[in-house]
Amino acid sequence: MLRRLIAAAIALPLLASTALAAAPQVKVSSGTLEGVEQGKVLAFKGIPFAAPPVGDLRWRAPAPVAPWQGVRPAKDYGNDCQQVPFPGDAAPLGGPVGEDCLYLNVWAPANAKPGAKLPVMFWIYGGGFVNGGTSPGVYDGSAFAESGVILVSANYRIGRLGFFAHPALTAEAGGKPTGNFGYMDQVAALEWVKRNIAAFGGDPANVTIFGESAGGRSVNVLQALAPAKGLFAKTIAMSGGGRPGGLMSMLDLGAAEKVGLAFAQSVGVTDEGPAGLKALRALPADKVADASMASLFTAGPRTMTGPIVDGKLVTRDPALILAEGGGSGKVPVMVGATGMDGFPMGKDVAPVLASFGSLAEQAKSLYAAPNDTMVIWKIMGDRGFIEPARYVARAAVARGVPTFAYRFSYVADSIRAKTPGAMHASEIPYFFRTINVRYPGQVTPADEATSKAAHEYFVSFARDGVPSAKGGPAWGPYDPKADKILDFTQEGPRFVDDPYRARLDLVEKTAQ
Repeated sequence: MLRRLIAAAIALPLLASTALAAAPQVKVSSGTLEGVEQGKVLAFKGIPFAAPPVGDLRWRAPAPVAPWQGVRPAKDYGNDCQQVPFPGDAAPLGGPVGEDCLYLNVWAPANAKPGAKLPVMFWIYGGGFVNGGTSPGVYDGSAFAESGVILVSANYRIGRLGFFAHPALTAEAGGKPTGNFGYMDQVAALEWVKRNIAAFGGDPANVTIFGESAGGRSVNVLQALAPAKGLFAKTIAMSGGGRPGGLMSMLDLGAAEKVGLAFAQSVGVTDEGPAGLKALRALPADKVADASMASLFTAGPRTMTGPIVDGKLVTRDPALILAEGGGSGKVPVMVGATGMDGFPMGKDVAPVLASFGSLAEQAKSLYAAPNDTMVIWKIMGDRGFIEPARYVARAAVARGVPTFAYRFSYVADSIRAKTPGAMHASEIPYFFRTINVRYPGQVTPADEATSKAAHEYFVSFARDGVPSAKGGPAWGPYDPKADKILDFTQEGPRFVDDPYRARLDLVEKTAQ
């Protein structure tokens, strides 16, 4: 017995040493990181890709990270960016928020080796440019890593901390880009990926950017930004709008400055020069980022802009830049929306139908529904997300880009009886294979089959630009004349004539 106790006492520190030595480490440009191994996946979280944008760095382009000595733990998410969480969010945050938030996360296969040149997917979250972060459980990248993909997710500044203009900021910028600090963060994170992803086994020449809602809009915008050229090879825009002048359209810099001045006056800052800017930078972060998704739909004087046509980074509407052959060139595109996308805005159907002008009666017939709320919802979804996705697909084909169009119409078994269709953002956990997080204990074989197929189509597109899934239909390139899409239906994925074609043709005729 004594010998066994002595042997065990000697073995314990050896085992502990072995466990410590087994913790995965990766050296990146700013220092060494230590992550965690979880089954077949290596996870590195909370990696700084820029200096904390606090104090005098508030409302400036992201600054370089200060190198660190020794080994930095990368086992937990960093702060999500400052915001007022949105009640009922389909992707609730999993951690704290703060102005110090420029962190990213990497999931890689456990057997990935530096230089393996695995495909990389870069996730951009949505949230109306006022909410969102990388910590929600539905955004966990483990399933992508298990499928042989390096998954990266990165925070970007949102709300007034991410998109803000003021005359003093414009003067301080001295002709350099200002206002779109959130987009600058996205570019900085992609630059970090280009410099460092090979150390995790990823291929910096095969990066697919993908995002949903504001993230999908960001995907469309990044294609038009000169500094982003060469930072990604393929794109997937999910419910990202994209029609010029449509939903998520941008103010120009002059108009955005007036909104910034209105906010400054609302917090008692009337000086429009450096002293006023200093006072604004001294405000507590939660006083600046005091808007939530709900506040976007309230009446009153506008004190928040969202993304801006600043004339330097975003020179004009991104769709127009791409139509003229600018931006990132002929980068393959996947684009789509959900079957019941958008939000019911208001209760009076008359002005919504009147927006179709002389075609109002045709709209009334095409959008027939059990009640006015449903009619409004369908029209707003088509105008805001579904027809703009088709516009993006057609515009990409027109400039000679390989293009694949989809619709996600599937509704989880557990909510189908009380849900009118596949709502905005409902597709995300299927592509991420995190439906057990979204619907714990309620996932059915049909849910699982849809998730498996959706995930495989995304992974194969990221791998070689050709979406495919075992047992699923062939997904052909988009042809505007045929107007076929890959529709994720209740019966499984189907490559079909777009069932919404008549509706979308009508929306296209009356687009403003």
